[in-house]
Amino acid sequence: MDRKRRRWVIDTRPLGVAPYRRMWAGNGVSFFGYQFTAVAVPVQMFAITNSSAWVGLLGVAALVPLLIFGLWGGAAADVVDRRLLLLASSTLAWLATLALLAQALLRLDSAWLLLAITAVQSVGFAVSSPARQAIIPRIVPGELVPAANTLAYTTTTVGGVLGPLAAGLIFGTFATGTGVTVAYAVDALLFTIAFWAAWRLPPIPPLAGPADEPRPSAGLRGIADGLRFLVTKPVLLLSFAVDIVAMVFAMPRALFPEVAAERFGGGAAVGWLFSAIALGSVVGGLTSGWIGRIRRQGFALVVAVVGWGVAVALSGLARSLWLMVLLLAVAGAADLVSAVYRQSILQTYAPDRLRGRLQGVFTVVVAGGPRLGDLRAGATAGVVGPTASWVGGGLLAAGLAVVLALVFPALHRYRPPPGDDGGTR
Repeated sequence: MDRKRRRWVIDTRPLGVAPYRRMWAGNGVSFFGYQFTAVAVPVQMFAITNSSAWVGLLGVAALVPLLIFGLWGGAAADVVDRRLLLLASSTLAWLATLALLAQALLRLDSAWLLLAITAVQSVGFAVSSPARQAIIPRIVPGELVPAANTLAYTTTTVGGVLGPLAAGLIFGTFATGTGVTVAYAVDALLFTIAFWAAWRLPPIPPLAGPADEPRPSAGLRGIADGLRFLVTKPVLLLSFAVDIVAMVFAMPRALFPEVAAERFGGGAAVGWLFSAIALGSVVGGLTSGWIGRIRRQGFALVVAVVGWGVAVALSGLARSLWLMVLLLAVAGAADLVSAVYRQSILQTYAPDRLRGRLQGVFTVVVAGGPRLGDLRAGATAGVVGPTASWVGGGLLAAGLAVVLALVFPALHRYRPPPGDDGGTR
């Protein structure tokens, strides 16, 4: 019985490594706090403008810095001490959170100011994320890297469940003006835990590469080196492509404030919608022991993306809040499977001297896709309505994922190489 249970229950062995355990705890708590801001910003934007299209523009404001600084941050993570880079970029993101709190306290109610602060916050995230991900294979043994990735993702999704629910309680209790102020204050306070975790990390300077290779650069040459490596790996490119399809066409997040208000009377409903996808990811993560036993990882990735799109489409038709939450949770479970396989495939291919740069590309894709999805959902909702935007996007994503898999069979045929070392080479 214990052996069967271990096959399904999440692998917690990486928590025995003290630096990883501290970073895991700090990131989990701070991500929980960030969810208050993730809910409050679109709610405040919708309250100011009464437009889902403006809510979608928040995705554009975050995307442009991601495209620029995600790639640069990844290159920098291969050149400087990753711990110091994580501390500096986290400080910038925290200052942006304080700016959100200040504008809420002052009741400025400026849509343009929200866009600007969102862009600054995105810069901090774009630089910190590649550094944080590239740190993991340096502080845990290679054979534990997939388990460490699953733990990290599951923990952040726990925050993605509890944070929006708590934010929903705030907005169900207070008026919008007071609610956003409280939400930003909670995020600013909890963010300090991430600083503690980064501060306690050991120094993580770059490792020396082969003698015949030039020293890595944080400039355009360094970024180009990472991209040249990437284009030689079609499976990596295809894994990025299916994720972009899933997020751009099927992410309904920008529609949550409007749908919550029109179908379910607003209030705490918006918190349930923002937490539903993460709720499914948590359940998927806690029962993820089987993920590492799948050899046809490319096929499993395609199935997960198709499942995501179909579940999102069905959720858009739901007229019951609980049915919509359930279907979004199913989509979230599929998204966890997709995320774990994409991250593990990347770390399998990437040597440490290139890992930061490839994590930078990964950050642009993973974080940029949903923000493009926000723009797509908000813009199309203004033309065809929120239901058609939501359902149509999910069906289109599922269909395009199938087409990609059929046209480029390298992805669905992918299996990890024998003796995979977890990407530590």
